[in-house]
Amino acid sequence: MPRIDRAVTDVSAPPEEVYAAFVDADALAAWLPPDGMTGEIAEADLRVGGGFTMTLRYDEAPEGGGKTTERTDVSRVAIDELVEPERVVWGVEFDSDDPDTAGRMTMTWTFTARDEGARVAIDATDVPPAIDVEAHQQGLDASLANLAAWLEA
Repeated sequence: MPRIDRAVTDVSAPPEEVYAAFVDADALAAWLPPDGMTGEIAEADLRVGGGFTMTLRYDEAPEGGGKTTERTDVSRVAIDELVEPERVVWGVEFDSDDPDTAGRMTMTWTFTARDEGARVAIDATDVPPAIDVEAHQQGLDASLANLAAWLEA
């Protein structure tokens, strides 16, 4: 059975505002990096068929180093689908010399209206085998918490 990593949170913003945070490069750079990292978005073309490059820099180099360099993970994100205001689908590939980190991971973000805002869910499929399950879960949860905080600011 293929690996699926999933995280869910409720936010106080409606789906339209959540969706807007996915089609704004400055917003993505602010909320997407998980705890212990900062992010930079480059080559942003935030439409279907476009994408962006995200460089995540570790505050402290992890044991064994990052996926791209000792202190960075660089990923190229293709925008496969945008359904306003319900869903965003990304194809994510890491710049890495490690074949167990290579490959295309699909990240499907869904936004469902709730009485007090929206439920945001992320399903990551085809996760490269070298990505630790627990660390990935922590990263997904952190990004969702950052999104919720960014939307409330």
